[in-house]
Amino acid sequence: MPVVYGKDTPKLGFGLMRLPKRGVVINVEKVKTMVDLFLEAGFTYFDTAYVYPGSETAIRKALVERYPRDSFTLATKLNAMVAPTEKAARKEFATSLERTGAGYFDYYLLHALMENNYEKYEKLHLWDFVREQKEKGLIRKLGFSFHAGPELLDKLLTEHPEVDFVQLQINYADWENPKVTSRANYETARRHGKLITVMEPVKGGRLADPPEDVQKLFKAIHPDMSCASWAIRFVASLDGILTVLSGMSTVEQMQDNLSYMKAFEPLDEEEQEAIRQAQRILGNSSTIPCTACRYCTEGCPRQIDIPDVFAAMNKQLGNGQMQDARESYFRAAPEGRRASDCIECRQCEGVCPQHLPITEHLKRAAEMFPAD
Repeated sequence: MPVVYGKDTPKLGFGLMRLPKRGVVINVEKVKTMVDLFLEAGFTYFDTAYVYPGSETAIRKALVERYPRDSFTLATKLNAMVAPTEKAARKEFATSLERTGAGYFDYYLLHALMENNYEKYEKLHLWDFVREQKEKGLIRKLGFSFHAGPELLDKLLTEHPEVDFVQLQINYADWENPKVTSRANYETARRHGKLITVMEPVKGGRLADPPEDVQKLFKAIHPDMSCASWAIRFVASLDGILTVLSGMSTVEQMQDNLSYMKAFEPLDEEEQEAIRQAQRILGNSSTIPCTACRYCTEGCPRQIDIPDVFAAMNKQLGNGQMQDARESYFRAAPEGRRASDCIECRQCEGVCPQHLPITEHLKRAAEMFPAD
């Protein structure tokens, strides 16, 4: 069966940066075993790059030479930072085609754009180059991977609407990390209507073994599920995700990922709340620590359902559930009882056991959920 593109792509991708090795050389036989398991489970997305040593050649031997071309999708990347000239940069594309033997790339990315290098991609006319390759049919979907903030991401997506997707670093621990800006970048890409491939969902493996308090939190709900599964399911549950890349290095890692992604189910409400608690434990959370005691609602002159408003906000702030958050908000806040109807009497703040700046949070809610 031919592979599919877009929103129906299976939500687990095989990241080929950390392939198993025998000494300093990639262990192609073990990669073949992992490729077989991956495809047998119904997954199709493989992600490599020109600058991943040995990776493009290894995937030719383990995948391209062993399976029909329409049974998988292959992504690779062009990196301007290792190219001294425009000619050298363009040659990367031809070299990647030669190394992989793929004939064409289903997904092709300009690699690792950030503040200190994005202008070089313009200077070397690489946007024009990849558009030309797409017109020739050598690229099916065009994108870029990104390591900066939402302002630059907005600029690039505004200037290059031809982009089909963007690859972002997203994980629950970095959701509000000011150096990574996972949530802000995610929301920027979605405002532009772009699909997203996710890199570093397990934060380089660190979320496979998070702090003990986080592990206890997760094990209390799913004793038999790995901590890595929580990290990958978190990002796979977001709207607009093309696929989630996991840089698997062992057969065991592959088997664990397949065990819960083969029949993927998005996080339910209990699991989403557990993620929000984990974010608070890790210290990078903008969620509102409301306990829903409802002391604040009894004397509200506008009868605003403050706890349910905050619960709706937390769906977006903690879990990126933008549409679900909006629907929850308007169910909790009918006309006349919306956050924008707050008169700032602050009686709610006088009775809040958590001493929350409720009025300020309601202002944020009004901005987050404007009425159409």
